[in-house]
Amino acid sequence: QVQLVESGGGSVQAGGSLRLSCVGFGSIYCMAWFRQVPGKGREGVAVIRSSGNTNVAMYADSVRGRFTAFKEHASNTLYLQLSGLQPEDSGKYYCAGRPFRAWDPLCALGVSFDYWGQGTQVTVSS
Repeated sequence: QVQLVESGGGSVQAGGSLRLSCVGFGSIYCMAWFRQVPGKGREGVAVIRSSGNTNVAMYADSVRGRFTAFKEHASNTLYLQLSGLQPEDSGKYYCAGRPFRAWDPLCALGVSFDYWGQGTQVTVSS
């Protein structure tokens, strides 16, 4: 059973940075970060497809150039580096994962994920 645990959230001022971590992935192929604010749906911000030591990351337009997702293979830890944070980046951030599916080799964010962490809160003040 896959259990994902996030850490690294906190409160920062606009322009600041945070690094989120998520452990428990093992050799999961599709890994992603989502965020959610109260009253809104969950938004996918980054997805990584991982095969061997190769990772390919894709980002939502709203975070591209500011957020970086990567996996450290030695520890099987997924990270999300958040830079240039703005108040609209505030929310609860979740990591998620699912196995490889032949019909979804690119790990589309719109496809349901099987495993979820409990979330970690990010608050950005102006």
